[in-house]
Amino acid sequence: MSLTDTLLMPFHFAFMNNAFLIVLLIAVPASLLSCLMVLKGWALMGDAMSHAVFPGVIIAYMVGFPLAVGVFVAGLVCAMTTGFLKNNSRIKHDTLMGIVFSDMFGVGLVMYVKVQSTLHLQHILFGDMLGIGADDLIEAAVISAATVLFIAVKWKDLLLQTFDGVQAKASSLNVRLLHYGLLCFLALTIVAALKAVGIILSVSLLIAPGAIAFLITKKFWSMMLASVAIAVAGGFLGVYVSFFLDSSPGATIVLFFTLMFAVVFLIKGVQSYRIRYAA
Repeated sequence: MSLTDTLLMPFHFAFMNNAFLIVLLIAVPASLLSCLMVLKGWALMGDAMSHAVFPGVIIAYMVGFPLAVGVFVAGLVCAMTTGFLKNNSRIKHDTLMGIVFSDMFGVGLVMYVKVQSTLHLQHILFGDMLGIGADDLIEAAVISAATVLFIAVKWKDLLLQTFDGVQAKASSLNVRLLHYGLLCFLALTIVAALKAVGIILSVSLLIAPGAIAFLITKKFWSMMLASVAIAVAGGFLGVYVSFFLDSSPGATIVLFFTLMFAVVFLIKGVQSYRIRYAA
């Protein structure tokens, strides 16, 4: 077998092509949301919501609803509960998110142990990218399109709310609608990512691309474009390399994001060092 045949081998399998496709579909909305979450200081919000959806998965399975419905509702419950507690206590927002998501995740684990189900815990936590079907691809495509459309239409309002909430209110923007609209699309993106990369690894998709893009760009639009490119490249390479390593595609994607962040961070650190001592 030639080197070319070996390199193209992953594309000869339908399950690998589905994995490539769904990671690309998820990467676009997740990377765009990642920019907003990094700029707003919402990194822990993505972590909280992705973990808090676990009991929603179990309840949806118990009552016979689609798992996506349970994930979406549980994510919104987590976000709204955190917001309510923030408005009615002196505890900081990040502390409340840590309390709420850990409690909901613990409830989900207890329910999973007590409920006799055919759900595989490993697939819920880490995804089953190689088991993706046509329905999953369609669901991810619809969510991706809706999220991208929302951000494309409301990006100016979202940007103003992110950097100056007081000015956003003074400009008669419906800040509450923007806030909960963003949370809804964040929950939907977690729904799309659940089957592919699972509850735990979806956090990386929602944080790493925006964080890396933040280091290498200075303008919002360039940050979003860079974030999409980083997410697509990391997702594609992660799935591709996992085929030859016989490793988990989701975990391999996370390793690529970590490697990208480390390289960019070191390069920026060296540049800052040279500028500081050259002056």
